[in-house]
Amino acid sequence: MNDTNRLALATALVQQDNPLLPMYQAQRAAFLRAGPTSYEQRIDSLKRLRQAIVDHHEQILQAVNADFGHRSRHETFFADVIGLLGEIRHTRKHLKKWMRPRRAGWSPQFPLAKARIHYQPRGVIGIIGPWNVPVLLTLSPLVGAIAAGNRALVKTSEFCPRTAEVVTAIVSQAFGPDEVAVVNGGAEVAGHFSALPFDHLIFTGSTQIGRIVMRAASENLTPVTLELGGKSPTIISDDYPLDIAAGRIAQGKMLNGGQACIAPDYVFVPTGRRDQLIAALRTALAQSYPTIAGNTDLTWIVNDRHFQRLQAHVADARAKGAEVVEINPGGATVPAGERLMPLTLLLGVTDDMTVMQEEIFGPLLPVKTYDDLTEVISYVNSHPRPLALYHFDDNASRTERVLAQTVSGGACVNDVLFHVAHEGLPFGGVGPSGIGRYHGFDGFVTFSHQKSVLYQSRWSVQSLIRPPYGPGLERVMRLALRWL
Repeated sequence: MNDTNRLALATALVQQDNPLLPMYQAQRAAFLRAGPTSYEQRIDSLKRLRQAIVDHHEQILQAVNADFGHRSRHETFFADVIGLLGEIRHTRKHLKKWMRPRRAGWSPQFPLAKARIHYQPRGVIGIIGPWNVPVLLTLSPLVGAIAAGNRALVKTSEFCPRTAEVVTAIVSQAFGPDEVAVVNGGAEVAGHFSALPFDHLIFTGSTQIGRIVMRAASENLTPVTLELGGKSPTIISDDYPLDIAAGRIAQGKMLNGGQACIAPDYVFVPTGRRDQLIAALRTALAQSYPTIAGNTDLTWIVNDRHFQRLQAHVADARAKGAEVVEINPGGATVPAGERLMPLTLLLGVTDDMTVMQEEIFGPLLPVKTYDDLTEVISYVNSHPRPLALYHFDDNASRTERVLAQTVSGGACVNDVLFHVAHEGLPFGGVGPSGIGRYHGFDGFVTFSHQKSVLYQSRWSVQSLIRPPYGPGLERVMRLALRWL
């Protein structure tokens, strides 16, 4: 039985006897007993989390490296450590402003009343983290949950067991078990976790598993945020400098071995510029990675199953007529047992190839050509909505056309990936690529209940429309009909 079926079966069974229920109940009881946390308490929690991450940063680097077989130390440092600390810093800086009740504006139906939106903690938040960026994408939602005044249970990925141990140590140092607690384990544990009656559940992972998590949450009417994936297109215009585009695409595609939900999944290039793009990618790869074999700046594919999955994509594409171009600067052979893959271009791809049907999650890059921007927009719109879209173009009107006529979770113009690092931009998908969003203020809002409050005045219009109704009210209604 595969992981998907095991998780579905486990989810169906846990309603009868859930071993994680006592952990959840302890946090629920503590939340009800203590009431909403103050600004000072939330800041203190964020400071404790920051310090625990700093104290364990070397263990993070070592554990993630061990779980991947090899992962670039610098990529882990910037993504899983610096990125997370930057988010905590941004949250601490703005939290007081975020917590203030927000004015809802004036309404002619309530001319003397005041309307406010109050942000309240939801209660106990469930967080299911992924394996590809296992610290950042597990603890980043926790930052928003804490900022909003919640308690949380965190489920780590079973594919990164050493990293899970470090995440457990970080959380144990920073929090008591009735504040934040970590749950480790495989598909059965994930099934139990998804079935808990959380006040909000956030899952980061594949669309396939996301459906199962959402199904389990629906039994408790638990609202969900699903950060999924999909096939993020990259579009290069007919006059954008290919050396710049190729350098940025290569960087984004090779980062973390291509194992990122927002990695460029395929590229559209004008028909007459395809060979120039290939040459530019060769140059960019040679500059960044002079050799593939033994290069400590390159991250391995996480495990044998995913490595074989990528090899199967290449074999399927080749068998169906695609041209396979490996870009291997230095030409060295990768030693057996090292799960390293060079950037592999797939030319002449068609939609019946598996590489064009599934999210790639690796250093394979299908290249498609086009003659008119309209056909590119039509292609993107005829497929599931992606998590990200990238457009390389200095022509503002063309760029606005692409952004306006396509729908994606997010977009980046003249670069890839980095929109996700901006604390002021919400991160999330649309349709099959996700539901809901978080990061910064949007994370605070996602994990808060927005309570609508009307402060009525002593004199109100509504006091004039109580029964018994009469002809006077009829005249007022007809005046309102014309005015409105």
